[in-house]
Amino acid sequence: MSISNSSNLSNNEILKKESSLLRGSISKDIKVNITGGFNYNNSQLIRFHGMYQQDDRDLRKERLKQKLEPLVNIMLRCRLPGGIITTKQWVNINRLATENTLYNNIRLTTRQTFQLHGILKANLKNVHKVLNKIELDSIATAGDVNRNILCSFNPKNPISYFNCWFWSKKISVHLLPKSKSYAELWLKDKKTDLIKAEPILGNSYLPRKFKIAITIPPVNDVDIYSNDIGLIAVNKLNNLIGFNIVIGGGLSIVHNDKKTYPKKANEIGYIFLNEVIKISEAIITIQRDFGNRNNRKAARTKYTLDKVSISLFRKEIEKRTNLKLKPIYPYIFNKRNDNFGWLKGTDKRWYLTLFVQNGRITDCQDKLLKTGLEKIAKIHNKSFCITPNQNIIITDVSPKAKPKIESIIKTYNLINRKESIHKRKAMACVSFPTCPLAMAEAERFLMPFLNKLEKLMVHNNIHKESIVLRIAGCPNGCSRAMLSEICLVGKSIGKYNVYLGGNYEGTRIPKLYKENANVKEILKTINKTSKGWIKYKRPNEPYGSFIIRTNLIKPVINSANDFYSLL
Repeated sequence: MSISNSSNLSNNEILKKESSLLRGSISKDIKVNITGGFNYNNSQLIRFHGMYQQDDRDLRKERLKQKLEPLVNIMLRCRLPGGIITTKQWVNINRLATENTLYNNIRLTTRQTFQLHGILKANLKNVHKVLNKIELDSIATAGDVNRNILCSFNPKNPISYFNCWFWSKKISVHLLPKSKSYAELWLKDKKTDLIKAEPILGNSYLPRKFKIAITIPPVNDVDIYSNDIGLIAVNKLNNLIGFNIVIGGGLSIVHNDKKTYPKKANEIGYIFLNEVIKISEAIITIQRDFGNRNNRKAARTKYTLDKVSISLFRKEIEKRTNLKLKPIYPYIFNKRNDNFGWLKGTDKRWYLTLFVQNGRITDCQDKLLKTGLEKIAKIHNKSFCITPNQNIIITDVSPKAKPKIESIIKTYNLINRKESIHKRKAMACVSFPTCPLAMAEAERFLMPFLNKLEKLMVHNNIHKESIVLRIAGCPNGCSRAMLSEICLVGKSIGKYNVYLGGNYEGTRIPKLYKENANVKEILKTINKTSKGWIKYKRPNEPYGSFIIRTNLIKPVINSANDFYSLL
């Protein structure tokens, strides 16, 4: 194993190294009122504090005509390991969204937390102070650090979830930056940091973002193979005894750059609970030391793993921890969607999963979701759980409290039983108008596209079948589209690359089937392949598996070699 050549560092590496542990000149930039944004260097550094600088791209041309700066604003992403938020915290977040954002809504993410879009720079400190007061923060939810940790939630067996949730919180805290720059810049207005080095992440932090998830088989709702570290729970007699561990997953690519590719994580062994922290730290420090710091496009753990080999990476883990990885425990995945509606847990309490279209908590004419959830939060002194599929669970409801919550649900029409199975399983990233990386529509495109798709499926008499479809506005992978049966990745306005051949369980990467397709061409492709599926499929054979079995697409087994090979 060899460290990247430090003589040709990327600009981001130089910026991090010279940032004074993530401070830069942010404190000065906050006070500048001539612009609504931060200078370029500081706009990169605020990511480590959980924020992205954006603007409303729908308004760019009009504001340019008026000789105005783009409507620059900030998106803030909360750190919420395992997706749990108390109802008291929710009430405060709901108020923040109403009073301190341009869009008056909350966006649930595929990483099991929430984002507030449209915060003006002048309001940032107030937002962070409110978060701090309710014991939340946005530390390390973006930037080259370990991001928010995912954890499967199983309403039928909440005890298993809470055991895993404990570890998601513990790992999250252990791997946080130790710099106090967040508190200094956003909470205290004075220097509080005495440390001179980051003991785990290093003073240049990681080469790229790092993602960890925990899942509880047979459910794979976190898409475990898309993460740098995936921890697969092993339970015996309802007791968590350890984790199977997979490493080196990642879904982002760069269009027309065959040196980039999506990759499914590799199994490396089984670990006991008391080894979790040491093993996680070892993996992240190996990536810190050997990841590519010259080329950010090749800086994720997946490229480090492929460069040095699984066997050498495993040996380095064992060397740094003085532990021996054990053989994998047998496990299976057969499900990854959420269980909608009421479910009674083994703890005799009730759990209600509500479908949230595109993860957007807002009030619409036919569904007052934002108001309804606020009403529930004010009478239900427990918690909500944000799912990895962008939905929300009202947890721990007593039989006595259930009728009150049901009354609110009915009053605000929080459950629409006409929502199809395809809409409940589909996902899309935010994309336009706020994401600066967006190449095509995603969130705003998803539902109109699904309406057209469902008409096609009704016509073909396959509307009762289920296909996992995901859309990304660019190839960065935020909607985990590269683990879906039908994957649409934005190429330009109105044009998408169509990838097919992923599977229902989320354990296989799809492959490019049609490039630069418009809506009509996409629907024609799905129409043709789904007709064959319904006519020739085997009993209970999912769409993605049929695509592979009939050789419409060759399976992606080795991402680096297979992803760009011929159909």
